[in-house]
Amino acid sequence: MTLDTDHSLILDAPAAVPEDTALCQSWQEILLNRTLIIASNRGPVSFTRDEAGELQSHRSGGGLVTALSGLAEYADACWIATAQTEEDRAWREGMVPLGESGSALRVKFISPEAKAYEGFYHVIANPLLWFLQHSMWDIVRAPTINRKIWESWDNGYVSVNRLFAEAICEQIIAAPQPALVMLQDYHLYLAPGFIREKLRSRAKYTLMFFVHIPWPGAEDWGLLPSKMRRAILEGLCAADLLGFQTAEDGMNFIRTCESHLPEARVNFKRGRIWYRNHSTHVRDFPISIDVAALDRLAASPEVAEFHDQLTERYGRQQLILRIDRTEPSKNIVRGFHAFDELLELHPEHRGNVRFLALLVPSRIEVEEYQKYLDEIMGVIGQINVKYGSSDWEPVRILVGEDYPRAVAALQLYDVLLVNSLADGMNLVAKEGPIVNHCNGVLILSERTGARQQLEPGALIIPPLDIYATAEAMHQALTMPLAERRERADRLRWLIERDDIVAWLCQQLETIAQLNL
Repeated sequence: MTLDTDHSLILDAPAAVPEDTALCQSWQEILLNRTLIIASNRGPVSFTRDEAGELQSHRSGGGLVTALSGLAEYADACWIATAQTEEDRAWREGMVPLGESGSALRVKFISPEAKAYEGFYHVIANPLLWFLQHSMWDIVRAPTINRKIWESWDNGYVSVNRLFAEAICEQIIAAPQPALVMLQDYHLYLAPGFIREKLRSRAKYTLMFFVHIPWPGAEDWGLLPSKMRRAILEGLCAADLLGFQTAEDGMNFIRTCESHLPEARVNFKRGRIWYRNHSTHVRDFPISIDVAALDRLAASPEVAEFHDQLTERYGRQQLILRIDRTEPSKNIVRGFHAFDELLELHPEHRGNVRFLALLVPSRIEVEEYQKYLDEIMGVIGQINVKYGSSDWEPVRILVGEDYPRAVAALQLYDVLLVNSLADGMNLVAKEGPIVNHCNGVLILSERTGARQQLEPGALIIPPLDIYATAEAMHQALTMPLAERRERADRLRWLIERDDIVAWLCQQLETIAQLNL
């Protein structure tokens, strides 16, 4: 897509919303009388320059962008995000037409100073908050809250959240009707509090906040310095509706407020927190995938070509598959140790099963991630030396981000391993059963958000137990076809019933029910 001279571009068509779904009966009415403001660290589009020096736009991937931008079909909408490139900064703000519908989404980039963004994103959001919320701190050694972290907090995380709040407030004040603000994820924990502080009663608006990653227990949050912890809790308690991936995450948030925000009054039964004369409603809205878009991609010639290549290489043997970013929370190394245990305990699988791992390098600028990738490569080498032969390579790894190739691999697995230490949801666990052609079995960590919905069709494992994981692999590889088919059908039904559109509808319906 090429940038036009009037700063407009065309974004791919949004997900269609089923108007006859009972769940969605009133959400269009909600948006009809609201101005919609979406805020996230990364936006729905980004820009680069081609060889001729002209600006080129690129739609961001994922169902979240598709679904949220699709709301602009029914509302005057603005999406606020941080500029990721110099070209984003040059764009600053403009309208993005949505497909051929005639509706449009305004995209507005904020541009923090480089040092502020470095502290905001690379020091506080990642790794400090990310590691805390995935229960990955090695508290004997790390983190150490030193002067650099405090400077990154004060001059990075706090300042960038204020920039977001100011940009959102400008949109709220300028809106011709009440605003519905949808803030996304752990980057923006402070923004709701700053918005209420700035606007007070000058405008009518509703603040929604959705946390995409896990929310650990109050004892984990007790390790964070009280100033940071209190600011985060106060910021989130300024939201009207606070959404989490699972009911457990929501309960953990209420417990955290009960323990660390003593002035707050909590009601577990109603899922409500009363703080500073304001009521925050806490709910779980498990995020999902755009099933229709995934089906279209799975039927594409590009995926078919990868499917043929992978079938030629792996089609004669059973296939265990994992697809992950190379993050320590994904527990990749233990997954390979479990495969080693499988081959040791059940030698009949030697020469008959292959483990294919599609890994996407993640946050390679963070030292912990670099070390973890080295550890992954080391354990793969050990397994291949220990069990491999001239005609059988037990583990094959493909590194790099290639979504059509990943979809093709998902069509072919006999076993899909998702053994994360902690995951907000893990959408691979939902993508796999939708496109798989082999009645593949899902092995799912009990610490993933997806467990809440998918447990009836999956084999559930404790992520630290490599023996249990190895035995689950054996069970999956030897499972009778009828049981495999029954489990696969159950998973598909669960995922199709609650797709990305249902996720959005549930949030908007909750606003209507609570009269927010």
